[in-house]
Amino acid sequence: MKPGKNHVLIINGGSSSIKFALYENCELLNLLLSGQIENIGAKNILFYFLTGENSKKTNIDIQATGFDSAIKTLITWLENQVDFDSIKGIGHRVVHGMEHTEPEIITATLLDDLKEISNYDPDHLPEEIKLISTFQKRFPGLTQIACFDTSFHTTMPKVAKLLAIPRRFNRMGIHRFGFHGISYAYLMEQLKQVEGDPTLREKVVLAHLGSGASLAAVKDGKSIDTSMGFSPSSGIPMGTRTGDLDPGVAWYLMKAEKLSLSQFNDLINHRSGLLGISETSSDMHQLIRIQEKDNRAKDAVELFCYQAKKWVGSFAAALNGINTLVFSGGIGENSPEVRERICEGLQFLGIELNKEENLRSGPIISADAGTVCVRVIKTNEELMIAKSVCNILNNNI
Repeated sequence: MKPGKNHVLIINGGSSSIKFALYENCELLNLLLSGQIENIGAKNILFYFLTGENSKKTNIDIQATGFDSAIKTLITWLENQVDFDSIKGIGHRVVHGMEHTEPEIITATLLDDLKEISNYDPDHLPEEIKLISTFQKRFPGLTQIACFDTSFHTTMPKVAKLLAIPRRFNRMGIHRFGFHGISYAYLMEQLKQVEGDPTLREKVVLAHLGSGASLAAVKDGKSIDTSMGFSPSSGIPMGTRTGDLDPGVAWYLMKAEKLSLSQFNDLINHRSGLLGISETSSDMHQLIRIQEKDNRAKDAVELFCYQAKKWVGSFAAALNGINTLVFSGGIGENSPEVRERICEGLQFLGIELNKEENLRSGPIISADAGTVCVRVIKTNEELMIAKSVCNILNNNI
């Protein structure tokens, strides 16, 4: 593929995955190429790509044994597909943005700041820094831009950010940040396009439900609270993460099991959540398939839906009502059963589903009798990053 000028490359690094997307023409943002390397560090590592919007996945054999080799493999492959002279800039999803409120060009100072807080999120930040540094070394003349997952939540009021620990830690910058902000910004942008009634955008609960999962309360377009806090491990139970955990459990487990800090981090981030409860799988769709025959899977599904429902209720209280509930993410977009179980019993809030629309994952799945509009919106973090990159590049010409 030898595209013309005016292209942006998007890199979305996770703890064990790297997503990528190539767009042409900043005004139209046509998707040319996308793909992902999954399960980095595991035996079942997978590398696939798609060309354009609707093509089928093409799998590629890959021998990468860790994140470093996966990055090098991806860059080498991209160089064989893309004329890098045509790329105006590279956009990166960066999970932790400290107090940064907007995307910005990556400088040596910003990179040093990210390195200083890498312990805030040891599962994501070190790998994202590696991605940025590797691309810098290979393509030193290319502008790289960071889009922060936390920036959407910088509008949260002080009371929603505070942690009930000695004040000196707050002065050190330890507070609730919130995540999935790029996804939430995209969902609010889409909601504005499809919802003509502005009153239905005043009090919104967004549910980004995937292997990583969180909910956010948005009032008049601004985040006022979210389920994740200081780290992406908090909030509702996820694929392999605990969600909120009693500090006493942490103390007891570390003492009783004689866990090191790294072992404890591995426990709460990679061996807990749906996987820990089911002892079978972290995949919600698989757990739903086997729940009738496996009580452990049944418990995992039930706990996930129960905790998500509680957050919807708490955010309705924080918002003083709710106009719109949006489901997104791999689970939120594709699991009618999860959506139904979360909404079940919330009729007192005005939430009532249309069963047929929910089963087909229609754009609006609420019943006419309900006062809350319930929507399913497919998120697109890469496209949101591309828009931010283009805005910055156009303003710096």
